[in-house]
Amino acid sequence: MDQHTVLTLIDTGLQQCSLDVARDGGLFGSLFMAGLVGGWSHCAGMCGPFVLAQVATRLEGVPASRMTELHRLAGAAVLPYHFGRATTYAAIGGMGALLTGGAASLPGLRWISVALLVFAALFFLSYAVGGLVRHLPQAQSPGFAMRAQRRWAERVSGFAKPLFGSPTGWRGYALGLALGFIPCGLLYGAVAVASASGNPVSGALGMAAFAAGTIPSLLTVGLAGHAAGRSFRGVMSRVAPVVMAVNAGVLGYMAWRLIA
Repeated sequence: MDQHTVLTLIDTGLQQCSLDVARDGGLFGSLFMAGLVGGWSHCAGMCGPFVLAQVATRLEGVPASRMTELHRLAGAAVLPYHFGRATTYAAIGGMGALLTGGAASLPGLRWISVALLVFAALFFLSYAVGGLVRHLPQAQSPGFAMRAQRRWAERVSGFAKPLFGSPTGWRGYALGLALGFIPCGLLYGAVAVASASGNPVSGALGMAAFAAGTIPSLLTVGLAGHAAGRSFRGVMSRVAPVVMAVNAGVLGYMAWRLIA
């Protein structure tokens, strides 16, 4: 493959991404904001221990005589883990959008994208009103779905456990790939939004935007520990309902546009 062909492919890819961003910019923005506020209110507590375990292991491997501020920052950033997690999220979003797009092309199934957007809007609205999810029947009792989710999370964690021994480079990336499959309520809503696009590229980019939104909270946890995460969580707990309510409104409007 010569240089001209490579440049042509890159240019074509960039043009396609530009079209997707222009068409689905609202979807990307909604997913990024969901990840940003959800990262402080949810991800910092759920994924924070994974980040702290990696930070401790990475810094233990650096002799005290060679420890610098750059080593501390690099160890706390755990960037390979975040890239791996984003890759898994993007793959799930792309696959979900591919399936939705295929199903929506069939007669009588054009409502699937609308249903996914409505589901996501209601899901984010439940975050906004605070406590609504706890009153739902499936949230009050474990049930089959909750038990299955717990078992799946345990299997994924068990599979990824050996990678914690040296979570750097490709091992850190593989750890992010694996832990990206851990069930997460906020992730369900994000996947529903990405899948509603019906376009694999938009679905993947949307989930990448969601992953990018979750990174600041986890970076803070890695740099300053859970204490910082808890203090920021207190601030975000007052901001998150407003942002999630706006997100729900945006997604509801997108659903209405599809049927108008």
